[in-house]
Amino acid sequence: MQPSCACDSSQTCFNGCFSSLNFSEESHNTSKSSTNDATGTNLNYYFATATRSTLQPYTQFTNFESLPPLQESYINFTKAFPQFSTTSLVDQIRAEDYSHLSHSNICFDYTGYGLFSYAQHQRFCPTISFPSSSSSLPYSTNELPFFDVSFKSVNLHSQILYGGHESEIESRIRERIMAFMNVSEADYTLVFIANEVSAFKLVADSFQFQSNGDLLTVYDHSNEALDKMISSCKTQGVRIISAEFNWPNLGIEWRKLKKMIMSRREKKKRGLFVFPIHSRVTGTPYSYIWMSMAQENGWHVLLDLCALRPKEMDTLGMSMFKPDFMICSFYKVFGENPSGFSCLFVKKSSISALKDSGNVTSIGIISLVPPFKQFQLPEESVISDEKSVSNTMPEIEIKEVKWASSSSEIVELRTSLNSSSSRNRLGLTNESVGIECRGLDHADSVGLIVITSRTKYLTNWLVNALKSLQHPHHESGLSLIKIYGPKINPQRGPIVAFNIFDWKGEKVDPLLVQKLADRNNISLSCAFLQNIRFLDKNEEEKQRALEKGVYKVEGLGLSMKKDNNGSGIFVVTAALGFLTNFEDTYMLWDFVSRFLDADFVEKERWRYMALNQKTIEI
Repeated sequence: MQPSCACDSSQTCFNGCFSSLNFSEESHNTSKSSTNDATGTNLNYYFATATRSTLQPYTQFTNFESLPPLQESYINFTKAFPQFSTTSLVDQIRAEDYSHLSHSNICFDYTGYGLFSYAQHQRFCPTISFPSSSSSLPYSTNELPFFDVSFKSVNLHSQILYGGHESEIESRIRERIMAFMNVSEADYTLVFIANEVSAFKLVADSFQFQSNGDLLTVYDHSNEALDKMISSCKTQGVRIISAEFNWPNLGIEWRKLKKMIMSRREKKKRGLFVFPIHSRVTGTPYSYIWMSMAQENGWHVLLDLCALRPKEMDTLGMSMFKPDFMICSFYKVFGENPSGFSCLFVKKSSISALKDSGNVTSIGIISLVPPFKQFQLPEESVISDEKSVSNTMPEIEIKEVKWASSSSEIVELRTSLNSSSSRNRLGLTNESVGIECRGLDHADSVGLIVITSRTKYLTNWLVNALKSLQHPHHESGLSLIKIYGPKINPQRGPIVAFNIFDWKGEKVDPLLVQKLADRNNISLSCAFLQNIRFLDKNEEEKQRALEKGVYKVEGLGLSMKKDNNGSGIFVVTAALGFLTNFEDTYMLWDFVSRFLDADFVEKERWRYMALNQKTIEI
């Protein structure tokens, strides 16, 4: 099979298509990209050269005070990548609709798709001013959501076949998401699930494994949702097999994976192949061709879309390789409380692969319903005039609001969205009450090419900048940073996995790095790399790199524990969204560079003790 690229010939395809299925080592390493020349070796060379030039004339930095200032760094960056200026629409959207993303709130721990914008949320949930005295109460996302979720007592098989009554909100959000993901309702059924963990477990519980069936996964990291799926499969007697990833670049050990996939043809037993397009931790890209090979060898395919950038579904892969199941997550507001839901897409022709469980219900299937909340307002608030308070309340649908005065008198207020003037004041219409998904609209307006270009420029600049940090007075030029996975690569995902090492070569605990970053208004995540394959000659390096899966850090107000099975590597991760700007990446670089100071952690410890006389629980 030699699939041709379905992308417009004038556009670059960033989906890792192979021109053939020749799995020689040379072709595997060089043919990861599209058949389009722009994504071949020439682009890799150009991109690496241009990225390195962004820090010239500086090559290494041994002192955090020697970093070039933000403005100078940005000028060098735009000289190397003049195309970055074509992404200015993103900066305009960020300034107008995401004002909370600033130097005091730098977000590198958010993946998935934001349904709504921050400005939209602010208009929907204005601050209420109390007429009588002391305070105002800003409602949070959880208190006045755009929608509520209602759990359903139904199994997946029945839900897909028979569905049920949908609210107007659910129907419109379903249509909007299907359009955003470029998924045809003729091919797929969309089921709303409470969260990603529930979605993975639901597929495992519902999939009709044949006797001695297999679950084959392609993950270089520990994943809670995948762990739940594996646990469910084990109780069903399913054999669990996993791809391995070669040290040090963490690319797929393709010979072993090919062998595991090809064995399906001989055994002819129903199995499930679970596959992401790139690693959510290291950003390592994987080719769609693995999915094609699995389909050709009798596997059912679950495609994990949770790590993709907005609009990456609207591209080559899904028009050619239609997986049996797809899972992605949608959050309410980018950079805010990541509450929302997950989506499970089931190909209609694959419904027969699901169990008909009769009256047995599944956990996690939900409906989206209009928002409803009863609020208990502060007791110290005093109401002197019910009418004046009513006039200050936002015209939103609140079933009942109870306000307790000092004399325990309860005043009940009821308001609604029935009046057109109330709807207009909130910017809502009869056709789209609470359904305008500005987060998705923004991604649509920017488009796939701009989003992909912008994130790849910033991600690769960040990798190069982090690699430039070297400890002083060390003959071998000991790096402050170890990057895991691909380095400068135009096809890598928009996330960087790294660790920080002190001047003696000892790793700084990732949880500590995360905590210190948080105090500098930078949100990072931690992850656990696993399924790593070392060559025999690298046994000594293996012993240095791998660690047990239990971590505990105390001090600096931090007491946390992370448990994982087996051995692997605990890392810090920074995920770049399509709203990330250059200043965000520069501020992260500046923060990490401070570890070049051998006393940085100790200084932070003393500073914390001086500012906080008691331990704050995290």
